[in-house]
Amino acid sequence: MSKPASRYPRDWQWPGGEHIAVSVSLAFESFVNHSQITLEKTANKTDHFSLSYAEYGAKSGIWRLMDLLDEFGIKSNVSTNGLAAERHPNVIRALVESGHEVAGHAWANDVLMRDDDPAAELEEIRRCTRVLTETAGRAPLGWTSPGSAGSANTLDFLKQEGYLWNADDASDDLPFVRQTAHGPLVIMPRTNLPHNDLWMWIWGRNPPGIIWDGFKDTFDELYREGQAGRPKWTEITLHAHMAGRPTLIPTLRRCLEYARGHEGVWWATKSEIAAWTQQREG
Repeated sequence: MSKPASRYPRDWQWPGGEHIAVSVSLAFESFVNHSQITLEKTANKTDHFSLSYAEYGAKSGIWRLMDLLDEFGIKSNVSTNGLAAERHPNVIRALVESGHEVAGHAWANDVLMRDDDPAAELEEIRRCTRVLTETAGRAPLGWTSPGSAGSANTLDFLKQEGYLWNADDASDDLPFVRQTAHGPLVIMPRTNLPHNDLWMWIWGRNPPGIIWDGFKDTFDELYREGQAGRPKWTEITLHAHMAGRPTLIPTLRRCLEYARGHEGVWWATKSEIAAWTQQREG
């Protein structure tokens, strides 16, 4: 079946002609006052229970997720707060030694970027980059702001500081290049919301199988489009302090086994896909 050029203006192919690219993205996060989970909201008070929930990621969750990915030989991208790397350099070293890539995720996950204080944002990007580089042994190539809530200045600063890609976007199925004040930056749009543990399982208060439902339906449709000559990309996003708990692991294993059972799947990290995009469209 031929594809009408007017409907599909982007003639896209993956390096080996695969039907679909799939990424696994982890988040390793630390917080100042509270994580995404709290039992009782009290104004002007540090939520100690909520912070303890987040610490599960460093103590147990990240190790369980690494074991799961080792089962399948999959390398992930790990969005990492600078504070998390500073507190747990052993985790960063273990991730890098296992072949995973570490990306920037601001300093602390409950402190967002502001449009009206560019100097503070630039300093935060540099501080996070410095700590990640020191602990990982290499500079991060990618950046996702907490909640993907970057500022009006984020893309310019990231390109200025040597970054390859940013993921504060949800406007497309495929990566694309955006011009900044300092040159082109690859945008890796969020294709993960139907199979993101925070959105669909934790905040959605759904059973863990909701992740399987979203992943399978997304994968099946994109795989069909890829077979028809219109390859796409999707990712599954997992927070170490959430998906790293035993409850979700069987569902995640089911997702990975399902995708593994198909031919023509490119298992790639975000930086690998961004580099391909830069080569094609830069």
